[in-house]
Amino acid sequence: MLKMTAIRKSYFLGEEEQVVLDQINLSVNQGDFVAILGPSGSGKSTLMNLIGCLDTPTGGEYYLSKQKVQELDEKELAAIRNREIGFVFQQFHLLPRLSVRHNVELPLVYAGIPEKEREKRATEMLARVGLEEKMEHRPNQLSGGQQQRVAIARAIVTEPTMLLADEPTGALDQKTGRQIMDLFHQFNKEGKSIIMITHDSEIAKNAGRVFRILDGHLREEEADC
Repeated sequence: MLKMTAIRKSYFLGEEEQVVLDQINLSVNQGDFVAILGPSGSGKSTLMNLIGCLDTPTGGEYYLSKQKVQELDEKELAAIRNREIGFVFQQFHLLPRLSVRHNVELPLVYAGIPEKEREKRATEMLARVGLEEKMEHRPNQLSGGQQQRVAIARAIVTEPTMLLADEPTGALDQKTGRQIMDLFHQFNKEGKSIIMITHDSEIAKNAGRVFRILDGHLREEEADC
């Protein structure tokens, strides 16, 4: 589903090249649950942006669903993001003036889905995350855990092949974080691939495969026996 080979990402500060990622190799199959674990400044946010087609690599090859990402223009990158990837962020990124249901509908608006179908699918997804009674609330009327569940419903409403989660429990208490991980396990059992970016080794243990990133280099941890 996803394959990165010898990926490199660098930026120039004046004439000096700053290498953020170097020789990254990563393959993710359909149904994998992957954690990418690393401290602040390790390159994990840059890698997340590349995986999510929010940025393109300086070197190497990246294939997502058999498409070479570097060969896609901005319109095609936006289309593959909308079709293949559901994003879940630490800070939720919900629009405060919209109801919960309308927040979940947003990706469907961008995808050109008719209004009645948008409402039906958003309602179904909110029921799946246990928030059907909160559909007409505003985000600021919800707890942090409820807002994250809204963000997850928004991420899966387009039925993407992959969930890409950036520190999805970072703003939550432990109990609420476990509830979010339970949702991820549920979706993973249904065949969705999950790639989770985190600095928390305990959260990373939820994944079937764990990669550690440090100073722009990535390696897979050996599975526990």
